[in-house]
Amino acid sequence: MSFRAAGASLAFSHGGISLSPFHFFKFSPFHFYSRYYPHHYPNRAHTFDNRDLFLQSVTERSKLGFSDLNSPLLLFYQMVNLRPLPSLIQFTQLFTAISKLKRLEPHSTIISLFRKIELLGISHDMHSLSVLANCYCHLGRLDFAFSLLAKSLKLGYPLDCVIFNTLINGYVHCDKLPQAAHLFNKIIKLGFQPDLIMYNTIVKGLCRIGDNASALAFLKKMQSGCHFKPDIVIYNTIIDSLCKDRLLQEALDLFSSMKSEGIKPDVVTYTSLVRGLYNSGCGDDALRMLTEMLESNIAPNLQTYSMLVDMFCKDGCVDQAQSIIKHMIERGVPPDIITYSALLDGYCLRGQMEDAENLLDLMAENGCEPNLVSFSTIINGYCKAKNIDKALNIFQEMFRKGITPNVVTYNTLIDGLCKANRLPHARKLFEEMLAAGVTPNVVTYASLLDYLCKRARLDEAVKLLEDMENNGVKPGISIYSILMNNLCEAGQLEDAANFFSDLVSKGLQPDIKTYNIMVKGFCKKGLMSEVAQVLRIMEEDGFPPDDRTYNTLIRGYILGNDLPNALYYRDIMVVKGFKADADTFSLFVGLLSSVNLSDSKKDLLQKFIN
Repeated sequence: MSFRAAGASLAFSHGGISLSPFHFFKFSPFHFYSRYYPHHYPNRAHTFDNRDLFLQSVTERSKLGFSDLNSPLLLFYQMVNLRPLPSLIQFTQLFTAISKLKRLEPHSTIISLFRKIELLGISHDMHSLSVLANCYCHLGRLDFAFSLLAKSLKLGYPLDCVIFNTLINGYVHCDKLPQAAHLFNKIIKLGFQPDLIMYNTIVKGLCRIGDNASALAFLKKMQSGCHFKPDIVIYNTIIDSLCKDRLLQEALDLFSSMKSEGIKPDVVTYTSLVRGLYNSGCGDDALRMLTEMLESNIAPNLQTYSMLVDMFCKDGCVDQAQSIIKHMIERGVPPDIITYSALLDGYCLRGQMEDAENLLDLMAENGCEPNLVSFSTIINGYCKAKNIDKALNIFQEMFRKGITPNVVTYNTLIDGLCKANRLPHARKLFEEMLAAGVTPNVVTYASLLDYLCKRARLDEAVKLLEDMENNGVKPGISIYSILMNNLCEAGQLEDAANFFSDLVSKGLQPDIKTYNIMVKGFCKKGLMSEVAQVLRIMEEDGFPPDDRTYNTLIRGYILGNDLPNALYYRDIMVVKGFKADADTFSLFVGLLSSVNLSDSKKDLLQKFIN
């Protein structure tokens, strides 16, 4: 089969052929320009005094990159009005630079810009088709991406690894690893030789979904059956994935293997291993690995420094974290928002809120503007320090800075207000949250529910639960457990039992905590037959009684003057490996001094106490 026929086969089998997928995007480039530059769109082609100098500046600016969409779009607008038109290569360089603005999701815009130059009579080459296919892949439209494979065949271009890499990466981006692997194998069967980038893409995808075993198998396949050996990027990808999954021994074995293969670890390798060892509680091993890195003359990078700052802060060693930041600045590595956020969190964990606020100012002075996470961290710190007024002041400052709070920020403040016994303020903030278009979640309602339950405002709590369900927020088992526990404590056992009975119909599985709440509620009322039913259901649902269940059960029988059953469950508890808690033990000691017990029963109690 010829390469052209093979490519056609791939296009049909994976995506179908559609030579003009642009209709998917109704967006018009002209309307975009008109919106952003409504007073500057000329009716005739623009001429520059030095056309070549202008296009050279476009090339240089594309290499340097852009921070927003406005600048490259203005350049494009100027380019399409040049006569003669710039080359496809110059347009593609600009589009490639735009595609790197991933946080702005520019892919639909790039597709529309390509459509504009097509209308101006500029034909595609293989590189521009790959850039266009990459945009479709990022938008999840793999069908359109594969149609470009067919278009390249129609235009007579020889297929290369670039377009296949783009399509495989598209599958990986959409978490369609089986399809990516199938395409990879089909490419090999059709006579194409995958390059290192293609192998890297597959390994990255496997690690992304946590399939470390397949990634390692793929690595062995490369080592044994490829005309090239795995590079440091592949090793680093797998080592990092193993470390994140706490598979430290496997990561260290692979680390040794790569060194024996003659591949030198770099700063990325060591950073992954140090982080993995530290997160697994192997602090001394992490320090030894860091020492090995420095002794190998491998300088830390920004990610390494940020990781170390985070590690020290989590250990409460904020002074050492400060020293790291000072050291990195001296070495010409400016901290970024992640580095500062780690230190900010460290200050808040220690309650050093004045230092945390000063750090916000320092960040701004150093050109690293605090973001949503920074402000949310400070707000959480003040709430933990029970300084809710200061937290509210920071919240207002967020708005002044043009930063929009998210559900986490609102949840933190609502919880802080509830804990400060300021329910009216919490409810007001809840209404503001809704008005701002921020959807409350389970955590939001849990804070309000917990406050109402602890103050025995159970009717309001039940109403809040109903509002929660009506607003499309599904309560979890923890929410019901909070409410059921407080209903039992308030003596409203029937209401608690009704909620318990409804759990299964709501698609919720009671956990051991929920069962224990009902056991305790029935025991307090002396309803031991109902307790027996709950125990039976627990066993059937795969939740055997724990130490809390047995202690509650034994105390229930003692309070009901049913010593034989209390001792019976005492024996089962001991066989199961559980011990009596202080409350249960005190009840047995109290019974021993009772004048109403026979000598035989006192002997039994004495044996238990001994």
